[in-house]
Amino acid sequence: MSRFASKAVVYHGFLRLGELDVVPANGHGFRFPDNEIRIHHISPVSERCPPLAILHTVSSSSVRCKLESSSPVEQANLNSLHASCLHELKTAVVLLGEEEMHLVAMCSRQKKSLCFWCFSVPSGLYESSLGLLNLRCLAIVFDLDETLIVANTLKSFEDRIEALRGRIVRETDSVRMSGMSAELKRYVDDRVLLKQYADSNCVVDNGKLYKAQVEEVPQLSDSHEKVVRPVIRLQEKNIILTRINPKIRDTSVLVRLRPAWDHLKSYLTAKGRKRFEVYVCTMAERDYALEMWRLLDPEARLIDREQVSNRVVCVKSGSRKSLLDVFQDGNCHSKMAMVIDDHSKVWEDRDQPRVHVVPPFAPYHAPKAETANAIPVLCVARNVICNVRGSFFKEFDKNLLHKTFELFYEDEVVALPPAPDVSNYLMSEDSGFVPNGAPNALLANGASGAEFDKRLNFPGEKHAVDVSNIPVRETSDGKSGTSQPTITIVPYTIGPHASRTLMPSQKAGLFGNPARQDFSFSNHEHDLKGRILTMKHGLDNKNHGSSEAALLSRPPMQLTTANMQPHGGCLEEDSNEGHINSGSFGFSQEADSLNLEKEGSSKSARSKTLKF
Repeated sequence: MSRFASKAVVYHGFLRLGELDVVPANGHGFRFPDNEIRIHHISPVSERCPPLAILHTVSSSSVRCKLESSSPVEQANLNSLHASCLHELKTAVVLLGEEEMHLVAMCSRQKKSLCFWCFSVPSGLYESSLGLLNLRCLAIVFDLDETLIVANTLKSFEDRIEALRGRIVRETDSVRMSGMSAELKRYVDDRVLLKQYADSNCVVDNGKLYKAQVEEVPQLSDSHEKVVRPVIRLQEKNIILTRINPKIRDTSVLVRLRPAWDHLKSYLTAKGRKRFEVYVCTMAERDYALEMWRLLDPEARLIDREQVSNRVVCVKSGSRKSLLDVFQDGNCHSKMAMVIDDHSKVWEDRDQPRVHVVPPFAPYHAPKAETANAIPVLCVARNVICNVRGSFFKEFDKNLLHKTFELFYEDEVVALPPAPDVSNYLMSEDSGFVPNGAPNALLANGASGAEFDKRLNFPGEKHAVDVSNIPVRETSDGKSGTSQPTITIVPYTIGPHASRTLMPSQKAGLFGNPARQDFSFSNHEHDLKGRILTMKHGLDNKNHGSSEAALLSRPPMQLTTANMQPHGGCLEEDSNEGHINSGSFGFSQEADSLNLEKEGSSKSARSKTLKF
């Protein structure tokens, strides 16, 4: 026994199994309470991933200590535990407060029969990660407003209409006036639909009468009151009308769903087999957020109804979004998670490398921006998601799985390669390189330059990664291979005179108030929708700004790659193909878009007052 080791008695429940020496690892000593190793339970059997690979991926610390036997006496019970854990890919679990200590059975070069490595992880994290990794599954977190949907109430429509009319009166440029007038008409038309629905639970669209269908909202728990909502779905327009509180007319909402959402959903579920566990993190009020997600996932294919209460996370005013809050029950590690949001700065700094930023959804300001695009924004996101998943498991299989089988008890954990991390495969436009070593995947550097620095106070925002339509074949075992086509990246531009570059933080939201660029939040500034759509109250009567899509003003750039398919649009994926291919996928210019040159950079994403 090492002179630095201490002895500990091992129990499984009340059964004494024997004694093991606790050997310091990585220069740090560790002692079990009262020198007793009390095994609480045995982890589930792993189907394909050795426990060492799982724990190396999700543990925040290295090996805490090592266990070995120096007893001259045969310890049959310990021998049985070691053999069972080694051959069945299980661990023995010791509970230590809020953490679990996992005893990983190891082979020994010195023919020691009993030896373990010990890792500590938050309670429940190992078991959930085991399930995800065995199923080749990661986690994905969605924002709602201006990422997947745009919603309006009668009050917000009135505020936007009034603001646009004021701008039109003061406008002297005929082109810009025409663009604003077209946007105004779209708001007016949708307000007419919403008012019909609010007044009579029916609407007339293109001469056809649509009556509301009663939809019962599944109860989240026995303590929740049963809710039945009148809902109208205009499928051809991607519009849904609903009422957050069926008893309050003013909580009627017209919701526009972002194009290609169904295509993205089809990839996530993969014909009944989940590729991603889905979560929602939003700054909206909870009843509103739960209803919006129900409209997006009516069949509960992405989030089971029993889990939706925990998986839809609403961030309180004055705080940033955090993956620690999303995964507070220990159901995933942030290394295995990515985020789809139209703004990364609302996330904690440590989480921002995991955010794929999409341009804000702007169906009123730029209605053709997505449908006229070679690939809609959510299909681009689907390509990014596919690349991330394929790259993660390619590295996990190639480097980690094989290496763990070659490691012995006497080795140091530093002999293992770094654990795969989702942030390694999401490319930041200001990095200039691809972290996972794909040299040909150049970046669309759309947010830089003197004009950008002049208008914005903070640099480094990461936009949607345009190289994501490089096709990647993802096989059933999670491995992927990249081809190298020639890609023309067309920047996200709106309008014939769109010269202003906007960050996602500058989007004009429907409800709530702005998140300041220095993140000195007031109670009114960071709560995006918390003050309007509630089950108990009426609407927020504050003014709201109009939606704008993020603009990338650089000219197209060429990526040298191969095997690019010429067609565009969203394609349903077969068993081997996860990508939608096209030669270009920028926002097309629109004649009716607004010229934003004279907009001040102080305008924020969710302005309480409009600035002209």
